[in-house]
Formats: sequence, structure tokens, C-alpha cells
Amino acid sequence: MNTIKSFFLLISLLGFIHTASSDTLSSRTDVKQFIDEMVNEHEFDEANLKNIFDQAKIRESIIKAISRPAEAKPWYKYRPIFLTADRIKLGVKFLQENEETLRRAEQKYGVPVEIIVAIIGVETRYGKHAGKYKVINSLSTLAFEYPKRSRFFRSELKHFLLLCREQGLDPMQVKGSYAGAMGIPQFISSSYRSYAADFDSDNKIDIWDNPVDAIGSVGNYFKVHGWKAGEMVATRAEVENDKYLAVLSKGLELHMNSSELAQYGISGKQMPEQDMKIKFLEYEQKKEPEFWLGFHNFYVITRYNHSALYAMAVYQLSTEILKKYNAQKSS
Repeated sequence: MNTIKSFFLLISLLGFIHTASSDTLSSRTDVKQFIDEMVNEHEFDEANLKNIFDQAKIRESIIKAISRPAEAKPWYKYRPIFLTADRIKLGVKFLQENEETLRRAEQKYGVPVEIIVAIIGVETRYGKHAGKYKVINSLSTLAFEYPKRSRFFRSELKHFLLLCREQGLDPMQVKGSYAGAMGIPQFISSSYRSYAADFDSDNKIDIWDNPVDAIGSVGNYFKVHGWKAGEMVATRAEVENDKYLAVLSKGLELHMNSSELAQYGISGKQMPEQDMKIKFLEYEQKKEPEFWLGFHNFYVITRYNHSALYAMAVYQLSTEILKKYNAQKSS
């Protein structure tokens, strides 16, 4: 009897798997609604979109990847991912090979060359790891199978399809990260459409294979988000007692000035001359925590990735790259 039940259960499961595999995304009600929106709002061809979603795949690996971001790690585990001798060495090499372009970007956008290099270093190891996922699969998976952020990724999927139409890209061929970020600087689709720059003036924007456009795009992104040339990014902080606990906050917004911080026994090792809003930051170490003060430009870095861990990794990598670059130049 158990053998017979097992046989019919197996047949049932095989039938389910066959049905699931034969169904395409375009047959789903939510995807049909999305296609209708793109047709009605943006004049896409319905048959063409149906063909795209006939080929797009839901990937469980994408859900798993976005569910365990590096930014969930404590600082003492996060920092060693990006602050490595090899990444610093490659950063110096990238700066040397693209120095003219980087200097031009710094002059136009006000963003230091080492910050642009560090962003690219953290994002893709200077273009070496730009992503292996088909962006259409990444965004379709997250738009329709990740309820936690489905609204955001549906919007990015719209931007991606618009981007492909505008730039003449085949949506089935474009590759990026599990979250749909693309190219050397890892721009999501909405960022590409808003901030990507044709920095070599060849009438096309290529952030996948052209470091000139990638560099200009990062510089433009930061300028639009309010980077202030010549201002400090961050400085180490010291605390006198545990009163600092009262001003710790989870958000990234700058919330206090230096005189207010002083009331809680908090001071910075180096401080800007002008009074400005500051973010007090605590970074988890194995033993004692590490304290920093983030200024306006630190906040601007968090607009690229909304994480204080990310912004600090970019800042510290940038200082190490510049230090090694200057040492090599002087020798």
C-alpha cells in the first residue's frame, strides 16, 4: 500500500514540476498587469514584452543573495572584505591608468579622484566583478517574488526596460548584480537614466566596458547628490563616558553639531572650521567599539548605498589608495 501511495505521489509531483516549468512569467496575472502598464504608460509593444517575459526566469539564488547582504555583518567582519592590500594596490593601478580622466572628473564635479576610485573598487573591484546575473532575471525575480521590496524593484524593472529601449540594448543580454546593478560603477537602472554620463563625448553611455564613462558617471552622481568640494568626509571620535549612548541613532541623517556632541562627552580628532551638522557613528569591533564623526560628504556617500558601513569602507579605502599612490609618486 505504501509503495502504491509513493508511486502516485511521485507522479503527482512530476506533473506539478512539469506544469510549473512550462508556465512562463508572461502568463502570471501580476506580470500581465505590469505589461499592460508599460504598454499604456510608455507605449511598449505588448507582443515584444510578452516575448521578453516568456524568456525571463525566476531565480531562487537571487532571493537568497539579497537576503544575506554584506551590510548585515558587523564592522570587524565587513571592513576586511574591502580594505585589503590587493584592493588598495589595484586601486593605485586604476588611478594611474585613468589619472587624466579622474582629474578631469574631479575638476568638473568636485569629487576627489580617490573617492571615485574607491567607489569603483568597492563596487566591482575596478570593473573585474560587474555581475553575472541577467538583469531581466534579477529584476523580475525581485519585482514579483520578493514582496518586501517588490514596489521598488517593479519601478527598477520599468526603468530597465525604458533604458534598454533608449540605449538600444537587448534586455535579454544585459548582465549585472543579483539586485540589478550594472557595469563598472554598479548603477541601478533609475540611476543610469538619471546620472550616467557620456564623459568621452562619443554619443553613447557605456558603463560596462568604458572606464571613462564610468568615472564621469560616479562623479556626476555625487555632484547631483550634493558633494561639497574640499570638505571633510569623516574623522575619528573620542568619548569621555557612556553618555554617548543617548545620541546613537540608526538613521543616516546628520543630526547634531559639535557643541551639542560636546555635551555628551564626544569630540573629534580633526574638525572642520565651519559649524555643520554631524552624524555620530559607532562601529562594532571584536572588543571595544570604534567611534567616528561623519560630515556632509559622508552622508553623500550613503546616497550611493544606504549604509554607514559602506560609506566608511569607501572612505577608508580612498585614504589608503591615496596614501600608497602618493608614496609611490614621491619615491
